[in-house]
Amino acid sequence: MSNLLIISLAAAAVFAIAALGELLEQRAGILNVGLEGVMLLSGTFGFIVAKTSGSYLEGFLVAILTGAAVGLLHGFFSITLGSNQVVNGMAIWILGFGLTTYIGYPYTGPLGLTPFPTMGGLPVFFFVALVLAVALWFLLYKTHLGLKLRSVGEDPSVAEASGISVTAMRYLAVLLAGMLVGLAGAVYSLVYNPVWSYNYLQGWGFIALALVFFSLWNPFFVIAGAVFFGVLWQLSLYPELLFPNVFSRYIWRAMPFLITIVVFVLLSTRWFRLRWGATKPEALGVAYQRES
Repeated sequence: MSNLLIISLAAAAVFAIAALGELLEQRAGILNVGLEGVMLLSGTFGFIVAKTSGSYLEGFLVAILTGAAVGLLHGFFSITLGSNQVVNGMAIWILGFGLTTYIGYPYTGPLGLTPFPTMGGLPVFFFVALVLAVALWFLLYKTHLGLKLRSVGEDPSVAEASGISVTAMRYLAVLLAGMLVGLAGAVYSLVYNPVWSYNYLQGWGFIALALVFFSLWNPFFVIAGAVFFGVLWQLSLYPELLFPNVFSRYIWRAMPFLITIVVFVLLSTRWFRLRWGATKPEALGVAYQRES
């Protein structure tokens, strides 16, 4: 049981850090459905650099910078050009899927570094995720900058009339979000499962995206949801730890994705929104063009 908890928290850290990044930019009105592609790109580049240099630090830095660069690219198309954010996100996912298959193939196999240290036997990055959740909550709800970020996600025209630069706030959001998602990609490829292979993420980015909606845009609910999906994911791999001989292994493997679909369907119902007081940013996914 304790082993299941430890590996579940390790998985939860990846889900949580990626979802916190996505939550930040969604609060500013930017939707990035290409989370999977950002994680693939950052995780792969981080893996390659760490493997060739023998340095975790360099691998993490490159992954974070890669995430930031892809985030800004998504921002350029979504904010500056005002194009469809869902289409932009899908393009990033396809780019990540194709490019990492080509670039990462020569590095297929284990990372080859000493396993990343733990904190008293527990995964270090789960504690990092907890700190990030508190920091993000404080930023969004206790600072003037957080108020600006949320205001451009609710009503950008009113925010602009109040003297807030919608473009600057949204670019700041996609930059910070890209860095967090890049970190999540590196945590997966360098710490959680340090073995590069084709399409190694297997949908983790999409689960992290679902987590943001599941959390109702609350950083603390992201942590709770991440632990839930972390346990669910590990049970899908090792169902015999808790439920021996219950369902076939193939049904367990599909369970995280089936739950993700159920979450999306549930969140789309009026009953859910009324019952839980959904707080979706009003301008989420809506391009803003400044009135001349």
